Amino acid sequence: MRPKPLRLLPWFTAVILLIAGGLAFSWLNDRFDGARVSKASGLAEWVGASKPSQTAKQSLKTIIHESQKSVVQIIVMTGNEERIGSGFLYNDQGDVITNAHVVAGAKTVTVKTSEAKNYDGTVIGIGDSMDVAVVRVPPLAGEPPLKIDTAGTADIGDEVIAIGSPLGLQNSVSTGMISGTNRAFRLDPYTYKNMYQITAPITHGNSGGPLLLKKNGRAIAINSAGTDDGKIGFSLPLADCIGQIKAWSAHPQAVDGINGTAAGADGSLLANAKYVVNYFYESLAAHDYVTAYALLGSDWQEKTPYQTFRNGYMKTLDIRVQAIKSAPAEDGRASVTATVIAEEQADKGRVVKTKYQAVYAVGYENDQLKLLSGRQEKAKK
Repeated sequence: MRPKPLRLLPWFTAVILLIAGGLAFSWLNDRFDGARVSKASGLAEWVGASKPSQTAKQSLKTIIHESQKSVVQIIVMTGNEERIGSGFLYNDQGDVITNAHVVAGAKTVTVKTSEAKNYDGTVIGIGDSMDVAVVRVPPLAGEPPLKIDTAGTADIGDEVIAIGSPLGLQNSVSTGMISGTNRAFRLDPYTYKNMYQITAPITHGNSGGPLLLKKNGRAIAINSAGTDDGKIGFSLPLADCIGQIKAWSAHPQAVDGINGTAAGADGSLLANAKYVVNYFYESLAAHDYVTAYALLGSDWQEKTPYQTFRNGYMKTLDIRVQAIKSAPAEDGRASVTATVIAEEQADKGRVVKTKYQAVYAVGYENDQLKLLSGRQEKAKK
């Protein structure tokens, strides 16, 4: 009896499916040859594929690890009272930036590093109304300072990292973002202006520590104040006080008394005034117009918008101070006279050198030295 064709159909179909499956497996094997699959939370993921979240976490860990080496805890004794704050190295001289309220009235200052080493520190500059101070720690000279950024400004939404010693817990880290800018308030005796408002928690012991931009790990501000519940913090931009900080480092002051006023103010003013003018021209030479503009007094800035100021130096290729001197002026100010040589771009691509004579009135504004007024003329040959 001849078999019926319908009985062979299942076998024929099975053979066809087997052949098709083999061809499909061969194609898939060639298509994904070399790719390895690992299990994660019940879902397959391609090993070796970039995972943005993991990369970001590794980068954040690196930023924190490297930055913590330059952040210190500051222990201050004022009579029978102990006060704890934070600070960070900003140069290779062993100079630590902190808040004035951390070290005001200090009888002794002890700086504790991330390696739990304790060193004596000396306050070499402190603000009366601006909440900033500098502590010199000679044993830390030559140690890597924290990278800072004073040229740019941060915006609302920028992610930030705060490092300090809240409640005495050294090298604690909190993260958040900038939730407000240009905040202003007063906590006697200090006046706070142009402050960053941040969501990173800030509490007692954080004061004086750095605020870092998460995208590059550079310090942009000093964590200075916070609300009682610690949920909102305020940070002082370094761009607003770096000129005074560098002046103190260049010309340390002898600090006298609980209110932190500096002894020998007249001599220090003349020296610091020359330094600020030099720093102004160094910033212009580096085309760092933001820092140079920040050194101008508020009246000068009001009369000269930033864009106008910047445009005035766009053709200046290089500029250096040839000679400089300072003398006392009225109202507790200093008069600084500088001879500068500028290389400027002229018509048809020519570069010309011009000598200028500049005179500036330098004085304190909100406890920070500023160029209050000035004029610049071509020097007579």
